Amino acid sequence: MSVAEERLPDGAVPLGGHLRDRTAELEELRHNVLAGPDPRATEAQHARGKLTVRERLDLLFDKGTFVETGELRRHRATGFGLEDRRPHTDGVVTGWGEVWGRTVFVYAHDFRIFGGALGEAHAQKIHRIMDMAEAAGAPLVGLCDGAGARIQEGVTALAGYGGIFLRNVRNSGVIPQISVILGPCAGGAAYSPALTDFVFMTRGTGQMFLTGPDVVEAVTGDRVTHEALGGADAHCTVSGVAHFARDDEESCLEDVRHLLSLLPANNRELPPEAPPDDPVDRRTEALLDIVPADPNRPYDMRLVVEEIADHGEFLEVHESWGGNVLCALTRLGGAVTGIIANQPQVLAGVLDIHASEKAARFVQMCDAFNIPIVTLVDVPGFLPGVDQEHGGIIRHGAKLLYAYCNATVPRISIVLRKAYGGAYIVMDSQSIGADLTYAWPINEIAVMGAEGAANVIFRRQIAAAEDPEAMRRKMVKEYRAELMHPYYAAERGLVDDVIDPAETRIRLIGALAALRAKHAPLPGRKHGNQPQ
Repeated sequence: MSVAEERLPDGAVPLGGHLRDRTAELEELRHNVLAGPDPRATEAQHARGKLTVRERLDLLFDKGTFVETGELRRHRATGFGLEDRRPHTDGVVTGWGEVWGRTVFVYAHDFRIFGGALGEAHAQKIHRIMDMAEAAGAPLVGLCDGAGARIQEGVTALAGYGGIFLRNVRNSGVIPQISVILGPCAGGAAYSPALTDFVFMTRGTGQMFLTGPDVVEAVTGDRVTHEALGGADAHCTVSGVAHFARDDEESCLEDVRHLLSLLPANNRELPPEAPPDDPVDRRTEALLDIVPADPNRPYDMRLVVEEIADHGEFLEVHESWGGNVLCALTRLGGAVTGIIANQPQVLAGVLDIHASEKAARFVQMCDAFNIPIVTLVDVPGFLPGVDQEHGGIIRHGAKLLYAYCNATVPRISIVLRKAYGGAYIVMDSQSIGADLTYAWPINEIAVMGAEGAANVIFRRQIAAAEDPEAMRRKMVKEYRAELMHPYYAAERGLVDDVIDPAETRIRLIGALAALRAKHAPLPGRKHGNQPQ
């Protein structure tokens, strides 16, 4: 007699018989749970271009390391036919495994069961695994593919989301939290990914929004597709909610594994080191040709990062949003390092609202998880304009300033070319706490560019001259010679050294090694009140 035939109405298995029989029944039950619901549900999942929950877990974890918890859990709700539909797992798989040999906890929605919708039992499983991750001091990954709250369970389902949000916030800056949007993530469910450290999305299948297209059309009259409203590209290029967009689940989960290899298990540990197999004394001669001496000529800052990073490899965060600043995780001499750099190829590298928010969030993440920060400066200032001022560029720029001032990890900044005005201060200048500040021999550090400064300071002389343009050129040259020569800041102790660009990598690796044990406690306080 199979376990299905012998099972009592309430789902319990009767006692009696030999232990071997009971063990065989357990194995049959476990096999059925792992097989999932009706095969047609699996076919439908694949037809949508999505993997099943267990196929995803096989890609995320090292082979054979996943350990499941709560696989026999079933809901106890009644009404609306729920009492007749009580599948095991209740639509979410939870547990832990290893990624590159390090423990990682996970919860993963199973869209084949109740559309992955969250009910009481479903939520309690997630709460439990989040508590375990916190207690163990290990990263948590959420594979999201669910239809939101289980409507049949009413407010109980909503309370379940509240418990998730509470734990997201409690664990913020304590353990790395990564959300992977592989299907729908709608309504209140979308707030959990927004509270985590990183959000991955798959194009064509991953979608995230508070109100769907039908509601948007009913309220505003605007017609929009699911993908255009809340797809991967929308959130990676327009809203900035997601950090990474990938074309398929295989590459997405592979990059999740890569990101985990760069993060510590928790805020009490340093990031994992790798053998420094790219020579630490490697000179970066190519930088002499990559960066033009003319401060007005653009170049791709990614080429600079490639030149100084181990093997030229780095993981760019928010690549398609706020493109005038570059944020990336890389290794220098085997040690994980956060890179923040102005990008002269986009808006000349100015700071605007999006760039300020993006960089501030990245600084906070690095500081929370003991990742040292290197800032590559080539900034002409903040972006002027009515939209920027009315949009709150002051408070958004203040977020970046606050994040840097609050960071206690090792901080090194290098002025490659220009650093003007308030943007110079904000980009981790010595005055706001950078541990070491370097500059290249083409640096220009000043309140503003020489042309603008001369027009302000010498406007009367220029206006009164017989040849105003010749006088203006003369005054620009004079101002640059007096206040903007490459050694002006170094002479006044605001730059620790002017370095050969070819020694940039060598200097950075040596400085990071010297600062590795840095300890800079903050004043005793509950928390700061950072700009919003």
